Amino acid sequence: MYVGVDLIGDALIKLPFARALRSAFPEHEIIWAAGDGQSAFAHELAGMTRGLIDKVLENTGTGHALAARLSDRRINLLIDTQSRVRTTRALRRLKPDVFISRAARLLFSDVRPGFTKRRPKRLIDRLLQLVTLAAGKQVSEDAPISLPEETRQHAAELLPAGPKYVAIIPGAGGRHKIWPLDRHVVIAQNLLARGYQPVVILGPAETKIYAAIKEFLPQAKFPLQDAQLAGLTLSCELTIALAERCVAGLAADCGGGHLLAAAGLPLVSLFGPTNSEKLAPRTKKLCVLTAQSWNSSDMQAIPSHAVQDALTSIL
Repeated sequence: MYVGVDLIGDALIKLPFARALRSAFPEHEIIWAAGDGQSAFAHELAGMTRGLIDKVLENTGTGHALAARLSDRRINLLIDTQSRVRTTRALRRLKPDVFISRAARLLFSDVRPGFTKRRPKRLIDRLLQLVTLAAGKQVSEDAPISLPEETRQHAAELLPAGPKYVAIIPGAGGRHKIWPLDRHVVIAQNLLARGYQPVVILGPAETKIYAAIKEFLPQAKFPLQDAQLAGLTLSCELTIALAERCVAGLAADCGGGHLLAAAGLPLVSLFGPTNSEKLAPRTKKLCVLTAQSWNSSDMQAIPSHAVQDALTSIL
């Protein structure tokens, strides 16, 4: 498997792709080669992909350096996930038995869909199409994510059985992707009135958001802050384990939204200036709301009542 840039945000988008690969090829050795730097699958996400990916190579380039690192292996299948034609041409020279690339609309692939097959809009759907072509059949992305039992136990202590938890992720990597905090509070208060328990998931650096929401919503759960107080190590695995204990989730275009989706959580996903058709997470029950539906690219254009209605539809 060859990828270009593979930082944590990119890797989280590709997580269903890695799961589909393992589902399609359960007995094969899967090598993940990151050509342009490091891969989060060797660092932040290494624990959860144990069993999905056998080996991660970093800073491989595309030519002789990559060939040298794979010289002791016969390449049965090489899937090229990036789209630069020059890189794709270089990868073909590794002479795999089967080569599949999404570059130039699959022009360089040994296997291609019929001409009537439309190109998927979402990035993750394009990647899953590559797995389908490689396997010769439709595949599911249900290979299990590796979560330590201890992590699931910590999640159970932070969110004990009983309440109907709804995960809310109000933060995002950029302020332009954040839906207003006061509207998150309104949604959470409405959930409380309906018998649901809001679970606000915030990173350790989001202290201002934590203080603002906790002031107006003291009844909410803040499990990652509670985990910190208990001396636990925060991780992507813990967020997924917490999401597994919820009945639905709400998030903007952010890595946290992809973690909720990785848990299979029914999800309302909010988009403003970023491309929802390309970047929406993949989960079995998804409702995407975009600011463009209200003739804007600003997250503030998405009204509270629309988010509430969307949550109601997936609960």
